[in-house]
Amino acid sequence: MLRLVIGMLAHVDAGKTTLSEALLYKSGALRRMGRVDHRDAFLDTHEIEKERGITIFSKQAQMELPGRIVTLMDTPGHVDFSAEAERALTILDYAILVVSGSEGVQTHTLLLWQLLKKHRVPTFVFVNKTDLPCPSKEALISSLRARLDGGFVDFTADTSARDEDIAACSESLMDEFLESGGLLEEHIASAIRLRQVFPVYFGSALKLAGIDEFISGLARLTIMREYPKDFGARVYKVTHSEGTRLTFMKITGGSLRAKQLLTNLSATVDPDEVWQEKADQIRLYSGSRYTQLQEALPGTVCAVTGLTKTYAGEGLGAEAGEIGSVLSPVLSYSLEFPEGTDLFDAYRRISPLMEEDPALGIVWDEQHGSIHAQLMGEVQCEVLKKLIKERFGLDVSFGVGAVMYKETVSSGADGIGHFEPLRHYAHVELRIEPAPAGSGLSFASEVPQNELAGSWQRLIMTHLAEKRHKGVLTGSPLTDVRIVLTGGKAHLKHTEGGDFRKATYRAVRNALMFSRSVLLEPYYSFTLELPTENIGRAMNDIRRMEGEFAAPQTNGDTALLTGEAPVSSMRDYGKTVAAYTHGRGVLQLAPADYRPCHNAEEVIREIGYDPEADIRNTPDSVFCAAGAGFTVKWYEVADYMKRHSAEPGAKMPAKKPVLKNEDDELMAIFERTYGKVGETRLMPTRKQEPKPEDEPREAGEEYLLIDGYNVIFSWDSLRSIAEESIDLARETLIRMMINYQGVRRTNLILVFDAYKVTGGAEKVDKVGDIYIVYTRESELADVFIERAVQKLSKTKRNIRVVTSDGMEQLIVMSRGALRVPAPAFEKEVGLADERLKDIMKKLETEGKTVLHLWQRMIGDS
Repeated sequence: MLRLVIGMLAHVDAGKTTLSEALLYKSGALRRMGRVDHRDAFLDTHEIEKERGITIFSKQAQMELPGRIVTLMDTPGHVDFSAEAERALTILDYAILVVSGSEGVQTHTLLLWQLLKKHRVPTFVFVNKTDLPCPSKEALISSLRARLDGGFVDFTADTSARDEDIAACSESLMDEFLESGGLLEEHIASAIRLRQVFPVYFGSALKLAGIDEFISGLARLTIMREYPKDFGARVYKVTHSEGTRLTFMKITGGSLRAKQLLTNLSATVDPDEVWQEKADQIRLYSGSRYTQLQEALPGTVCAVTGLTKTYAGEGLGAEAGEIGSVLSPVLSYSLEFPEGTDLFDAYRRISPLMEEDPALGIVWDEQHGSIHAQLMGEVQCEVLKKLIKERFGLDVSFGVGAVMYKETVSSGADGIGHFEPLRHYAHVELRIEPAPAGSGLSFASEVPQNELAGSWQRLIMTHLAEKRHKGVLTGSPLTDVRIVLTGGKAHLKHTEGGDFRKATYRAVRNALMFSRSVLLEPYYSFTLELPTENIGRAMNDIRRMEGEFAAPQTNGDTALLTGEAPVSSMRDYGKTVAAYTHGRGVLQLAPADYRPCHNAEEVIREIGYDPEADIRNTPDSVFCAAGAGFTVKWYEVADYMKRHSAEPGAKMPAKKPVLKNEDDELMAIFERTYGKVGETRLMPTRKQEPKPEDEPREAGEEYLLIDGYNVIFSWDSLRSIAEESIDLARETLIRMMINYQGVRRTNLILVFDAYKVTGGAEKVDKVGDIYIVYTRESELADVFIERAVQKLSKTKRNIRVVTSDGMEQLIVMSRGALRVPAPAFEKEVGLADERLKDIMKKLETEGKTVLHLWQRMIGDS
C-alpha cells in the first residue's frame, strides 16, 4: 500500500481539527467523532489545548484510505504557533488547506499559502462550514484565485466543466482536452503533484457533509513519491514525554530498524560535531497512543528514543543537510521570576524547551543577569507560562515585548581577523556582500587548497555558521549577507582549532565596521474589518504608522483593509481599533517579512549600542611582538599588516569625528552605517530660516524632489484636508508647488506612490512648470527618489530632497543630496508665498502707474 503524509493547515477557527476528526471517523480510524468544544477531540491531547480550544502542538494520527496508509498531521492554526506548523511542512507529501466558507481567505491563510509554496507541497482545499451563510461556490473559487493562485478548480462540479477548468491550468492538459474532450485521472493526479492544479471541495466537517466525496478524491488523486534505497530521514520535531526524549522523523529512504546505529556524519558537518547513537525504540504514534515497530519503512513518520543530539530540521543519512525556517519570532520578552529565584538555574532547567521549539531562542544575558525568549505574541506567552509551571514547577511572568530588529548590509566590504597571542596563530580574510532579502546568511570560499588546507577552510565555514553574528548598528542579528572566505593562514606548530574561531569572528566584525549597514524591522500583514464610517480614521492611522494598504473593499456597512505595516507601530493597534469602533472592528495580524526600518535613526539612538565596547564581539585583532600579544584597533589592522607583514589590506579609515550639532550627528550615523560620503552640504539649522531670493530666477541646475504623501501627512494644513479627501489634498499640494516654483524657478519633481497608475506603468505629468510622477504599481516614492538622485548626482547638479522619512534622509545623503525635512520646507514655502504676494502687489502697482500715464497721454492728445 502507498504511504502518504498529509498535513492539515488552516486559519484558527476554520474547523481544521473538526475536519481531522471527520476524516478519521469516516475512514474507520475512530469509533466516535470528538469535538473541540466538548474537549474530547482525538488530536487535541494536551490539557492546554483542551482548555483554550485551539491546536498548539502538531500531532499525528494513522488512517487507511483505499490503497493508501495515511499519516494525518494536525498542525496549529493560531498565528502565534505558525513556526510549529512550518516545521511539519518539511515532511508532508500533501497538504489540506481548510478555508472557512463564511470567512474566506484570511490573513493567516495567506501566510500558510506562502509557506506551502516555498516548500512546494501539493495542496487540496476543503471549504468548510458551508452549512452556514456564505458566498456561492463560484464566488469562493474566484476569491481563492484572486488572493492565492490561479490553479484552484471546483472538483465537486460536473466532470466536463471540471476538466475544462483543469485544462486551463496546463498546456499539456489543454492539448489532451482538445483532442479527446476529457482528461485521464492519472494526468490530473500528476498535475496536482506538480502544483499546477489545486482541487477544491466543499462541505461541513461538523455535519459530515462532503466528507465521503473528499476522501474519495484523496484516495484517487494522490501519488506516492519515489524513495531511494539508501537510508535517509528528516527530523521535524523533538519532544519529551515522561522523561523520555523523542525524536520525530520521517523515513525518506531505505528503512530504519530498532537498535540501528544512527549518525549525522556528512561532508557538511564539522568532525568535532559528529555523533553516533542507537535508535532504542521506534514508536508509531496515533494521537496519544503508540505501537512499537521493529522496522519503519519509507514514508513512515515515527518517534525514536535514545537520540540525544538531534534537532528539528536535521537530515540524517541520504537526507543530510538542514532545512531552515522562514518564520521567526518578531518580539523578545524578558522572563521574570519570583524574588529569590536562582535565575541561572532556572535558565538551565527551561533550556530543553528550545529543543522542542528552536524558534523560542531562550538566552541567558550574562551582563544583566536576565533570561529572554523570542515569541510570536501574547497567546504564546500565556501558553509558555503554563508549560513552565506544569513541567518545571516555576512561576514566571513576561515583561513588555521588544521588537526583534535585524541588520544587513547594502554594500560589500573586506574584513581581516588576526589572532596571535603567544603560542597561538590564525589569520582570516573575508568579504561580505549583500544577499537577496529573506535569504539569511550564506557562506563560500575563494581560497585554493594549496594556499589554505581544506580542513582549515571547513573549520572556518563551521565557525561562520555556528554563531549568530551581530550587526554593528544595534547589535541585532545579521541576515541576508553572503560571506566569502578570501584568504587565510595557519601555523604548523601554534595553530589550534579555537584560534580560527577567534580569527573568524573578528574578521566578520571587522568587515561589518567598514560596510554600509542597514537596520531592518519586522512587518505584519494585516486584515482590518470595520464599519465604513471608521475607514477614514483607519487609513490615516495606518499611514502614520508607515503602513501600506490596498484599496478598501466595502460590503454594505462593512469595509475591509488589507496591507502591511511595521510591527513596532501595529502591534497594539487592535486595542485602538476596538476602542474607536466600539468593539465592532476586527484586526488580524500575521508575520510578513523584514524591511528597512522606518525610524532607524531613532531606534539606533534609543538602543545605544557601541560595537567597539562589545568585547564579546570585537572587531579588533591580536598580534604578537617581543613575546607578548597586544590588540590592534579595527581601523588600524590593515595598515599594521601592510607595515609589518606585507599583507594586502584596505586603507586605514579616518577616526570618528567629534559631534557638534544634529546635522553632524546624523552625518556621523550615516558614515558609520554606510561609509564615507565626501562633500555633502546639509540644510541650515532651525535658527537659520531659509530665505527666497529677492526676485524670481530662471530655472537652472537645481533639482528639488518631493515625497508628496510624506509632505501631505507631515503638514497639519494638508493632513486635515486628507482626512476628508486625499485627492483634494494632493491637488492642493500641486497648486502650492506651482506657486513655489514660480518664485524659486527650480526643477521641481513631485512624486506620489502609484495612486494614478493603471496597468503597473509609471506616469509623468507636467502641470505648469513642475513635473508630477506617479510611480509604477507597488513602487514607493522613496525608491523612485533614490533612483532619481543617483542619476542626477552623476551630473554634479544641486539636488534637494524633501522628506521626513529618517531612513530616506540617510540614503539621499549618501548620493550627495541635501536633506530637507518636511516642516522646514513648509516654512520655506510660506516665505515663498509671501514673496509671491509682494511681487504681485508690485506688479499691480506698476500696472496702475502705466495705465495712469497712458490715460494721461490719451487725454493730452
